[in-house]
Amino acid sequence: MNVLKKYYEKYKEIILYIVFGVLTTIVSLGSFYIFATVLKIDVLVANILSWICAVLFAYFTNSKWVFAKDTEKKTIKVRLREMALFFSGRLATLGIEEVILLVFVTLLHYNEMIVKTAAQVVVLVSNYVISKLVVFKK
Repeated sequence: MNVLKKYYEKYKEIILYIVFGVLTTIVSLGSFYIFATVLKIDVLVANILSWICAVLFAYFTNSKWVFAKDTEKKTIKVRLREMALFFSGRLATLGIEEVILLVFVTLLHYNEMIVKTAAQVVVLVSNYVISKLVVFKK
C-alpha cells in the first residue's frame, strides 16, 4: 500500500488531471450528444455549447483539486487572472477542435461522435500544457 501512496504522491497532479480530464470529456461528449443528436443543433454550434459546459466544469475542478496551491489564500484579482487565462487557453483549443470538426464532420462526413472523441485527445493534452505552463504555474 505504501508503494501506491508514494506513486500517487509523486504523480498526484497528473493523476488528478487525468481523472478530471476524463470527467470533463464525459461532460463535453454528453452535452455534445444532447445538443447535436437529441436537439439537432448544428454540429459546430453544438460543439461550442458543449465546450462552455465542459470548460466551466474543468475550471472549477482544475483550480480546486488539480493545480490547487493555496486556493483559499488567492485574492479576487488572482482568481480573475487565472480564470481569464484558463478561458483564453481553452478558447485556443476550441479553435483547434472546431477546425477538426469542420474538416472531418462537415467536409468529409465522418461520424461526429468518433471525430469529437478523437478531437478530445488533442484538446486534453493541449489543455494540460496550457494549464501547467501558463494558467496555474507555480
